[in-house]
Amino acid sequence: MKRIIVGIAGASGVIYGIRLLEVLKAIGGYEVHLVMSRYARMNIEIETDFTAKYVEDLADVVHNSGNQAAAISSGSFQTEGMIVTACSMRTLSAITHSMTDNLVTRAADVVLKEKRRLVLMPREAPLHVGHCKLLFEAAQLGAIIAPPMPAFYNRPKTIDDIVNHGVGRVLDLFDIDAGLLKRWEGPYPHFEGSKLSQPEAATGKPVSEDQSSPQHPKATTDT
Repeated sequence: MKRIIVGIAGASGVIYGIRLLEVLKAIGGYEVHLVMSRYARMNIEIETDFTAKYVEDLADVVHNSGNQAAAISSGSFQTEGMIVTACSMRTLSAITHSMTDNLVTRAADVVLKEKRRLVLMPREAPLHVGHCKLLFEAAQLGAIIAPPMPAFYNRPKTIDDIVNHGVGRVLDLFDIDAGLLKRWEGPYPHFEGSKLSQPEAATGKPVSEDQSSPQHPKATTDT
């Protein structure tokens, strides 16, 4: 069975980690290893109606963040990779500088050195130059930077819609299609419910009927 490590750090947005675990459990086929920081546990209580025990029960194996002798701290323990969500700037800094002072950062460091997939979902705003440098350096090391950016072409109606999109996009990076996404297929499949006609949406400006047919809008050039 394939293994995936989920690390939940102390940034706001713990719901992304919880939803990720729920989806992986629902689709099956993966042995999920979970490690949470102490601030992640605190954020579960602050930001959601869940408990740390509920979150732990979603994983197959739960590791204490202080246990650096855990299986996931060794490169010989094979995994598909690791997702860190929501990744705090402190955790990002530790990973970037190979400071393996807890199991979240140690497991991430192992994934990098073994050339496996490490996906970081940083949650911070605004970003100062130091944050941007850390993100750049992490990407240079091989990490995939995947901030939980909402999409709006899918017209989200609830927070769940936004969270599901973020989780679905991250799972895409592991070639896992969990059926969470309304995928972009060009503008026309998304016109239902739109106030724009197809030509208007395609060009960004009103188009009269004699300029374009609904199915084949003519390209327009600003003068």
